[in-house]
Amino acid sequence: MHSPVYNSPILKMPVPRLISSCLLCLELIVLVCVPASAQNGWHALEIDLAHKIAAATGPGAVFLDFANRSSLTQKESDEIRRGLFLELALLGIHAVPGEQAVATVRITLSENLREYVSIAQIQQGSNEPSVVMVSSPRTSAASSSQPSKAVSLQKTLLWTDRARILDIVSPSAQITIALEPERAVLLSLQNSHWQEVQSLAISHNRPWPRDMRGRLVLRKDHLFDAYLPGVFCQTTTSSPISLTCRDSDDPWPITADQFQQRAFFASTRNFFTGAMSPAQPKQNLAPPFFSAAPLPRDQYTLWILGAVDGQTHMLDGVTDQTARLNWGSDIASIHSNCGLGWQILATSRSTGAGDSITAFEVADREPVAVSQSIDLAGDITALWSSADAASVIAIAHNFHTGDYEAYRILVACNQ
Repeated sequence: MHSPVYNSPILKMPVPRLISSCLLCLELIVLVCVPASAQNGWHALEIDLAHKIAAATGPGAVFLDFANRSSLTQKESDEIRRGLFLELALLGIHAVPGEQAVATVRITLSENLREYVSIAQIQQGSNEPSVVMVSSPRTSAASSSQPSKAVSLQKTLLWTDRARILDIVSPSAQITIALEPERAVLLSLQNSHWQEVQSLAISHNRPWPRDMRGRLVLRKDHLFDAYLPGVFCQTTTSSPISLTCRDSDDPWPITADQFQQRAFFASTRNFFTGAMSPAQPKQNLAPPFFSAAPLPRDQYTLWILGAVDGQTHMLDGVTDQTARLNWGSDIASIHSNCGLGWQILATSRSTGAGDSITAFEVADREPVAVSQSIDLAGDITALWSSADAASVIAIAHNFHTGDYEAYRILVACNQ
């Protein structure tokens, strides 16, 4: 019998290199299998939300809808959507068309000042819809765009009057219309100065509220409409121009023409009730507010409200986020070619005797000042965006003269 014989080692076999090659292959397999979002910091959010959805629906065929209401880029939201859908598939939830689904899950990616929030509304048959939600702190994983250029504010005095000016519009370079509590004044530019050429009386049956407000809107088939508390006025369609007024609770246009947004005004007070026309998606009633400034995003409009409760509200159609900012009750949005393209003009009390106006940009729901403030010699009583959103009208009550002054505010890019 022979003793067992073992093969001797192959001396030229590169063992360390073989091990290294295997480890490298393993790393590549892991990188391929892990979603891109896991490498970018969103994986925990996707896993958490997927498990909460699966706990509510169980495995099966589900219709999945995903909407980005945050300031994340399209690329970032697409990564989160792909990673979430992959996690759901691993849990036995398969995306199918609506007619084949046993449940519908509508996922919305939103945010607040501190974190990103993912909300899933789940509808199964005729059952009451359920909602699950997860959040993720703001970290370097989010590469939101930041304001790129500083801007300057420029003000031009348009008209001064002893009576309170509520709003002012200019149908042409030679004609301006000012709205006051008891009349609308037609002004003509003569020798570089505005001259009053016609006064149209405003009739009303009830006394005006103490803090009077009003809105002028130019029209194509007649000169203008005027909105006052509980009263609507309209000019005739032919000459000579006259003004007809009636009691009305119709909503007021509150923004530039492109947004087509109206709000109902509390006729005995000085604020809007929060009822909007058209209503905001999934937010039929906003908080009562003094002023509103829309900021268009890729897939929705962010509404910033100077609310009656003293806070600034940010509505995106899904969430209502609040912040206490050092802003006054009057805000308006303006469209420029500077920075992010849209700015918010907000009022505040200046270090002097009067109010000031500052331009802000809002990238991550956190307003950032992008201009120096401009001061006015008194309280700002109104701030309205123009019809084309290219300028803002500011009305101030001058402390020194007692007059009301109407200014046009423009944004200029700092080169």
